[in-house]
Amino acid sequence: MSLPTISPKDAKRLIDQGGTLIDIRGADERAREQIPGSHHDPLTNLSELSGVASPIIYHCRSGLRTAQNAGRLRAAAPCEAYILEGGLDAWKNAGFPVFTDTGQPIEIHRQVMIGAGSLVLLFVLLGAFVSPVFYAFSGFIGLGLVFGGATGICGMAKLLAVMPWNRSPAGA
Repeated sequence: MSLPTISPKDAKRLIDQGGTLIDIRGADERAREQIPGSHHDPLTNLSELSGVASPIIYHCRSGLRTAQNAGRLRAAAPCEAYILEGGLDAWKNAGFPVFTDTGQPIEIHRQVMIGAGSLVLLFVLLGAFVSPVFYAFSGFIGLGLVFGGATGICGMAKLLAVMPWNRSPAGA
């Protein structure tokens, strides 16, 4: 079952009339950037919204995750529900307010892409200019990415999650 999309302009009108905007992104993405007044219900542990009586508008960053999970979102909504067309990106492009905390680290999945890509590039260059044995390290990184994609267990993400820039300050 699919959910209808709604433009940022129409979503804003519904929200101003009491609608509920729900951010389905992960906590790390939301910490860095969010729509003021939105509620957080991450897709990874989506809850049933039985206490919500107003229209619900779900959003992610670009609209892709909400569209791909429309059935689950529809099932969680006890009332009229929509998907924000184009997600947070479209909301910003429409000129509506967004709270950004640049002090927060970028999302873990982006850190993994940057780290893995940098390591592969480094090992390819070392393989070309120092010793072909370094090509094997690029293969190892590729194997780790395939394993992470197939199992949902990413060693690099787990390692990055405990790095100082990804930890909350004590007492926060």
